[in-house]
Amino acid sequence: MKNYIDEMIKRKDLLIYLVMSGLKANNRDSYLGYFWWLLDPLLNVLVYYFLVVVVMGRGGPDYPIFLVIGLVVWRWMSSTINGASRGILNYSAIIKQVYLPKSLFPIALTMTQMFNFIFGLVVVFIFLIAFGVVPTWRIILLPIIIIIQMIFLLALSMWLAYISVFIRDIGNIIKHFVRIIFYSSPIIWDKNRFPIPEELEWIENFNPFAVILKSYRNILMYHQSPIWISLIAVAILSIIAIFFLLRLYSKNEHKIIKAL
Repeated sequence: MKNYIDEMIKRKDLLIYLVMSGLKANNRDSYLGYFWWLLDPLLNVLVYYFLVVVVMGRGGPDYPIFLVIGLVVWRWMSSTINGASRGILNYSAIIKQVYLPKSLFPIALTMTQMFNFIFGLVVVFIFLIAFGVVPTWRIILLPIIIIIQMIFLLALSMWLAYISVFIRDIGNIIKHFVRIIFYSSPIIWDKNRFPIPEELEWIENFNPFAVILKSYRNILMYHQSPIWISLIAVAILSIIAIFFLLRLYSKNEHKIIKAL
């Protein structure tokens, strides 16, 4: 596996190129171009605000901030998960011609979406300013949460990209899986605003998406520390998963090429 990691390091220029080309491709044919990185999360917030507050009459005075944090964080997660199923398949023509470490492609996807997320944070801070919420010193912990989320999504995207090479139906299944995660995570709801039965609270308590999301809200909105125990557990398990996935990739590179 050491040789495999060394090969990945040698190909760092390719990783940078994949990230840059991914950023350009997102809005290549769009009239507004990169402005969509700001406009898209804003429109998402308006849609769900209308649904929950105007139509359902729920939420509260701080709900817009609650909502924008949830949707911006979720955007990074969902775009990475949805794209991971094609993370390797989209580059099959190149992979068949030149040897490249296949894990670079899902890694590049995750990092591309991370840059989109950073632009989404601009929208979050606009909402914080508009509603008079001033983050405390805990704002310095924000990069830690971002890094942990990236590690978690790296593990997830590497796994999905790998199995999708051999099971092409995964791409269709993921769409429904993502929808389940969305509604089972406190993205547009939480148990204080939308009480849930006690027997279903485990869905939130053991949900890594919920752990990461709550950590963002704690430091940006509630002036509290992140949920360190749960957050560190997510990070450690993700790092272990990445280690085993790199081992899996290094041993089965030839199988990936054959499957393509």
